[in-house]
Amino acid sequence: MTLAAATDLAAATNEHLANLSNTLIYSAMAVYTLAFLAYITEWIFGSRSKIGRTAAALTSDPAEHKAPAVTVKKGGSTAVLERPKVVVRAAAGQRDVPDGPGAHGGDEQGDLYGRIAVSLTVLAFLVELAGVIARAASVERAPWGNMYEFNITFSTVAVGVYLTLLALKKNVRWMGLFLITSVLLDLGIAVTVLYTASDQLVPALHSYWLYIHVSTAILCGAVFYVGAVTTILYLFKDSYESKLASGGRPGKFATSFLERLPASSSLDKFSYRVNAAVFPLWTFTIIAGAIWAGDAWGRYWGWDPKETWAFITWVAYACYLHARATAGWKGRKAAYLALIAFGCWLFNYYGVNIFVSGKHSYAGV
Repeated sequence: MTLAAATDLAAATNEHLANLSNTLIYSAMAVYTLAFLAYITEWIFGSRSKIGRTAAALTSDPAEHKAPAVTVKKGGSTAVLERPKVVVRAAAGQRDVPDGPGAHGGDEQGDLYGRIAVSLTVLAFLVELAGVIARAASVERAPWGNMYEFNITFSTVAVGVYLTLLALKKNVRWMGLFLITSVLLDLGIAVTVLYTASDQLVPALHSYWLYIHVSTAILCGAVFYVGAVTTILYLFKDSYESKLASGGRPGKFATSFLERLPASSSLDKFSYRVNAAVFPLWTFTIIAGAIWAGDAWGRYWGWDPKETWAFITWVAYACYLHARATAGWKGRKAAYLALIAFGCWLFNYYGVNIFVSGKHSYAGV
């Protein structure tokens, strides 16, 4: 086989892999849509009457950390019914509010649709992962050389984080609807606005630091996203609990939706833990980027827009973590800082890449 023929064969193979990747990404979007509908159905069947919810609480299994069945004490000939004890996760000094039953609301049919939704999410994740791998094979490099590739990889990792937490038996299935909604939006933007045909990288990106720096940035963004979703839900749940504590009566929709989420203290604690866990990795990401800049451009730091906003994001998350350790800034104030920090991360990715020119503009959209 001549060199020209071998080159043509390689080009045809790469084009076939690129088309396969596109097909897999669209297929993943279709399965994610089915998962989205299943999550919606889970929430719908979990919305029951107050009587139904009370009955479920009184007859649930104590081993599942829900309200145990009514116990009876016999004093002489009189049987006394005690109020059910409720497992709470509120921190000291906060409201003793139990975690909700989840999106299914304790309903068996709702739980069935929830499990179907998770199964579809796993299938869509595997299909999307195959699409990312096919894209990498078509360009013979890491699949994050432009915004399209970053988006499809980012959404894959975000779903992977969610499924990992489920596999670790964490109470996060309530997050499924919000996660899949944003994943569909992310993929929709990727295939319509950000799509870029398979191509090779500019010389500055030909480095092993691409695998180290960008991969950790993607993982950090996925975990930061999970923390941001939890923080938003914490703010809603905290307002709901405050209204109940002050004698207010939230609307039926708010009651049906928010009472099934974990307690605000649980959401706050979960958000803090995921952000704190990934913060050292974000620090490493910035350091790795500086080392790569030294190799590529001969200087470690030049206050390029991408570098500047990466540092601003680091400072914002550092302020949030410090606020959580300060008594007067715990709760809602710290939550607002967490959302500001995630907003900085989003602008660092979308805003800087699209609207601001700099040394990081070589990859295009």
